[in-house]
Amino acid sequence: MVKASREFQVFAKPIGSICNLDCHYCYYLKKEHLYPKGESFRMSDEILEEYIVQHIDASPDPEIRFSWHGGEPTVLGLDYFRKIVALQNKHQPSNQRIANGMQTNGILLDEDWCSFLAAEGFAVGLSLDGPQEMHDRYRVTKDKKTTHEQTMRGYKLLQQHKVYTDILCVVNAQNVQHPTEVYRFFKQINAQYISFLPLVEPQADAEGGVSHITAPAEAWGIFLCTIFDEWKDQDIGQIKVQIFEEAARTAFNQEHSLCIFRPTCGDIPVIEHNGDFYSCDHFVDAEHCLGNIQETPLVELLESPAQRAFGNAKMETLPRYCQECEVRAMCHGECPKNRFLQTPDGEAGLNYLCEGYKRFFAHCQPFVSEVAAQWPRQNLDRQMPPERAADARTSLKPGRNDPCPCGSGLKYKKCCLGK
Repeated sequence: MVKASREFQVFAKPIGSICNLDCHYCYYLKKEHLYPKGESFRMSDEILEEYIVQHIDASPDPEIRFSWHGGEPTVLGLDYFRKIVALQNKHQPSNQRIANGMQTNGILLDEDWCSFLAAEGFAVGLSLDGPQEMHDRYRVTKDKKTTHEQTMRGYKLLQQHKVYTDILCVVNAQNVQHPTEVYRFFKQINAQYISFLPLVEPQADAEGGVSHITAPAEAWGIFLCTIFDEWKDQDIGQIKVQIFEEAARTAFNQEHSLCIFRPTCGDIPVIEHNGDFYSCDHFVDAEHCLGNIQETPLVELLESPAQRAFGNAKMETLPRYCQECEVRAMCHGECPKNRFLQTPDGEAGLNYLCEGYKRFFAHCQPFVSEVAAQWPRQNLDRQMPPERAADARTSLKPGRNDPCPCGSGLKYKKCCLGK
C-alpha cells in the first residue's frame, strides 16, 4: 500500500460551499458557481466512503486526521456525521488511530450534537469574531439577521460537554481597531485556544488594492503586538494563541505547524463534495483542480508534480526583499494568496500584510530569543519568577510529535521528552 511521503491535512467539503449564513467576507460561498446550477452539494455515500478509505490508506502517521469543512458541515445533519464515524471505524487499521476536526459557525449545535462531538473526540473550530457588535457586523444569516447570540449558545454547549474548541476570529477593518476589547472578551468567555485570521480581500479598483473591510496591514501588526503584550504578562500557560505559538517554534528550530508560515505549502488540499481535488482552500478554481479521487487515488494527487509545483512556488517566488528579511524564519512570505504588492525596489510578490507581520515578529523576537537561549540549558527558572517559568515551559515546549529541539532529527517523544 502506497503512503504519502509527508504529513498532510485535507479540508474535506462534504456539503461544498453550502452554508446557513451569508457572512460578508466569506470567500467560499461563491465556489458554488463552479458547479452546475441545481447540483446537489451533499457528498454521496459512495464518494464519502471512497474518500475515507483513500485518506486512511494514504496517511503515513500513527494518527490519521480528518478535517470537515464547508460551507457549514453541520447542515448535513448529525446522522451524516454518525455515518462518517461508522465508516472510519469500519476501515480503521489496527495500528493507527483516527482524529476528527470540524470547522463550524455553531448555529446548529445542540445537546445531541455536542454529546456526539464529545463522545467521538472531535476537535471543533468555532468562528467567533469577538464581542456582539463586532461579530454581528459581518456574520449574518441569509436574511441579514445577527448571529452572535446563537453562536454563543453553541459555544456554551461545547464548553458544557468539554469539547476541545479553538476560537477562529476573523480580524477585519472593524475589530482590528479594538485588540484589547477583542482579547479580553475571549478571556471573559474562558477561551483557551484562539486563532486570529486576518481578512485580506484584493480589489483592484479600490484604494490600496483591497476592499473596505480588509484589515489594514499596520493595524494588523498593532493588533497582534497589543494582545501579545497582555498574553505575555498575564496569560502564558493559560491561553494558547496560535500565531504566538508559531513564532515560538523558531526558538526550537521547529517546522511551523501553520501552513502560511512554512517555506513551502501544498500539504492542505481540498476535497470537494463530488471528489474533486484542489491544491488549497484559497485556490479552489479551475486552474488548481488537479483531478478527482474517483479517477485518481488521493495519494497520487498529493504526490503529483502539479501539487508539488504549487507548494514549491511559494518559496521559488519569494522576493529578494523577503529573502533578506530579519524575520523571514517566522514568516516565509505568509500565504501566497496575499502576495500581490511590490517590494520597495519594484519586485512583485510582496505580501499585503508584510508591514504588520514585520512589526509583530520584531516585537516578539526578544521574548522568543530569550526562550531559545534558556531552553537548551534547562534554566528558564533563573530568568523568570517560578510561576512564570513553569507557565512558559508548558506553553512553548515542543509537542510530542514535533522535531526535538536538540537537533537529533527525531521526534521529541522519541528523544529528549522525559529527560
